[in-house]
Amino acid sequence: MPARPIIIDCDPGQDDAVALFLAMSSPDELEILGITAVAGNVPLRLTERNARVMCDVAGRSDIPVFAGAEKPLIREAISAEYIHGETGINGMDVFDPETPLQSQHAVDFLLETLAGAAPASITLVPTGPLTNIAAAFIADPQVIENVAEIVLMGGAMREGGNRTPSAEFNILADPHAADIVFSCGRPLTVMGLDVTHKVLSTPERVGRIRALGNPVATATAGMLSFFHRYDTEKYESDGPPLHDPCTVAYLLRPELFETRLCNVAIETESELTMGHTAVDFWHVTDRPRNAHWVHEVDADGFYNLLTERLARFANDR
Repeated sequence: MPARPIIIDCDPGQDDAVALFLAMSSPDELEILGITAVAGNVPLRLTERNARVMCDVAGRSDIPVFAGAEKPLIREAISAEYIHGETGINGMDVFDPETPLQSQHAVDFLLETLAGAAPASITLVPTGPLTNIAAAFIADPQVIENVAEIVLMGGAMREGGNRTPSAEFNILADPHAADIVFSCGRPLTVMGLDVTHKVLSTPERVGRIRALGNPVATATAGMLSFFHRYDTEKYESDGPPLHDPCTVAYLLRPELFETRLCNVAIETESELTMGHTAVDFWHVTDRPRNAHWVHEVDADGFYNLLTERLARFANDR
């Protein structure tokens, strides 16, 4: 079976970085057409650099990286340095990457790539605010039909929110963009906090990754150890949740996850609940069922997959 063509849209962030490593480890299954960066966890100048750093560390400078939106469609930008550190990827050595930044804007890359693709052929994997994706859909709605699926990280139902009582960071960062993407009509698979909070980077799991000894594993273990300091105190857990790699793990091993097809709507008007994902899990409305909401995960299976794939990287970089 040929590799699935994907575009990863991200805002690295330690967990985005690990998602990139997991995708890069699996070229037989995932063909990464490009990485598009968006402002989110940290400003755009850092997210695009961090994406290129990951390409360098993984030895994948063949993957083109594009810078996209510096701010949300309508609202003011927010960021999360208090979680991710001033670089966005604190916990690993940060350097000026050799992987070049492409001159083309990320939205133009998305438009060009989707316009030239066959119907329902390219999977989008957004792990940050959805600004780039929404901007492409606004610019040319016809390209939407060439999207096979959108597998994204964002939102929450039973877990409430991690930035406000009602909203998860990625959706809150650009709720209007999220509303456009959730209404686009293409298949959606959504990794919200309900599932990512079950995928904890415990010291034992991080230790297994660190023991691999290659540069990618060392960078991953370092970032997760830094990530540990904030979320373990906040959630009183044994380790921080590892949000974004759930998207890639789903593409590689969908049997690790349980989903439910339901309606998910985005709050864009109330400041009290801005960015809330209203998940009709029990089908109490007649709104169209637009998303596969992921609600369960085999966490041990997830970490076995992650560790096995990170072991694929060589020790000579």
